[in-house]
Amino acid sequence: MTATDSRPAAKTYTPLGLFDTNRLLDDDERDIAATVRAFVDAKLKPNVEGWFESATLPRELAKEFGNLGVLGMHLDGYGCAGVNAVSYGLACMELEAGDSGFRSFVSVQGSLSMFSIYRYGSEEQKQEWLPRLAAGDAIGCFGLTEPDFGSNPAGMRTRARRDGGDWVLNGTKMWITNGNLADVATVWAQTDDGIRGFLVPTDTPGFTANEIHRKLSLRASVTSELVLDNVRLPASAQLPEAVGLGAPLSCLNEARFGIVFGSLGAARDSLETAIAYAGAREVFDKPLTAYQLTQEKLANMTLELGKGLLLAIHLGRIKDAEGVRPEQVSLGKLNNVRESLAIARECRTLLGGSGITLEYSPLRHANNLESVLTYEGTSEMHLLAIGKALTGQAAFR
Repeated sequence: MTATDSRPAAKTYTPLGLFDTNRLLDDDERDIAATVRAFVDAKLKPNVEGWFESATLPRELAKEFGNLGVLGMHLDGYGCAGVNAVSYGLACMELEAGDSGFRSFVSVQGSLSMFSIYRYGSEEQKQEWLPRLAAGDAIGCFGLTEPDFGSNPAGMRTRARRDGGDWVLNGTKMWITNGNLADVATVWAQTDDGIRGFLVPTDTPGFTANEIHRKLSLRASVTSELVLDNVRLPASAQLPEAVGLGAPLSCLNEARFGIVFGSLGAARDSLETAIAYAGAREVFDKPLTAYQLTQEKLANMTLELGKGLLLAIHLGRIKDAEGVRPEQVSLGKLNNVRESLAIARECRTLLGGSGITLEYSPLRHANNLESVLTYEGTSEMHLLAIGKALTGQAAFR
């Protein structure tokens, strides 16, 4: 035996363990992350391949997410836990390590549907919907995007007009997560007094949700078109505090914050999968991890993952302290989704042919992240939001 052979094995670290990011978290934050990760490992990962392949997301998961306590977990009261922003972000990261569809469900339920009611609803609306949504007994969706108006929601054509004491809504919304599962939709519409929000029970006559099929991304998630054909609502359906476009955009900012953390979960899972596979895969009589080109890939991906989490935690601390600005959330979403997508793609290369099967997660994560890159603000729009913050010039107008 040579001197080299007798050396003790080198200590190894997980990618985020190398950054020692746990020391930046308090006990409650670590416990929440561990609890959600255990749930994802036990309940979701064993089934996600089948759900992705069949393009389904079981409705009963809503109740399980409610029991876990992640639906509206960053809101106070009404059955919500009121945890801090970092805890919510870590939960999003663990959910998206399972699949972007899981984080999308929780994000839309808590940061779009529930937050719109929590921030802009009447006390009666809050009492009616928030406890049920928090428990997963009801499901919500958020109707802002339209077929021709994504990055420019101010141009929406959905219209709400007064008819006596009622409102009558007509229009179409597109790419709506949870649309076919939802019991209530927050719908944004043009009125004579500008953009307003309305709570639309999905069993209201004239409301139709059409599921979008043949998706190549976010297959373990329900995506829908909403059609409103003379949907008549009482005056009490209007969100009384929602005035102008700033209201739905503030909801989107809440959801984007979850993406800043969530996308890193997909990247982390891809990287952990690639390291495990490459360590067991022998190429020319030694593990794939023993080659310099492999280690270069792993080192570069670890750097971007760790830097992304440091940015996410920093933005979370700002959010908890004095409130994070929209352009700061743009920094986080742009960087972390872009780098997470690059990591997932690179990890697929380390898996070779095996990487194109559902047995391994990186290509599934990469497919999902193509959607995450686009929704709730495309990369181009976040670049321009950052550019405006730097120059004072709105280049997108």
